[in-house]
Amino acid sequence: VQVVESGGGLVQAGGSLRLSCQASATAYTIVTMGWYRQALGKQRELVATLPSGGGSANYADSVKGRFIISRDYAKNMLYLQMNNLKPEDTAVYYCNARMRYIDENDFWGQGTQVTVSS
Repeated sequence: VQVVESGGGLVQAGGSLRLSCQASATAYTIVTMGWYRQALGKQRELVATLPSGGGSANYADSVKGRFIISRDYAKNMLYLQMNNLKPEDTAVYYCNARMRYIDENDFWGQGTQVTVSS
């Protein structure tokens, strides 16, 4: 199983970034994919999740109206479009894929740094 993020970087407040994540696994079914973030000295927190099969996206209150999560099911890709970024969005962003083979397990990417300057 591989989960790989890309697309982080440095941006000024008010700017935009798009994160990408590719999940690959043989014989696994992806149940849900999502984005989490961890700021320095803080716990990892949910940003947005999107269940497979057309379910509704779930967003943290702090990013509603600014971030959009989407998937390309054919490519097993997950995206996070981040608009109107704020300095408090600065964190390492992690892609999560909850997959089922026999049991369900969470798989994480290595993380990508997003830094928003004021």
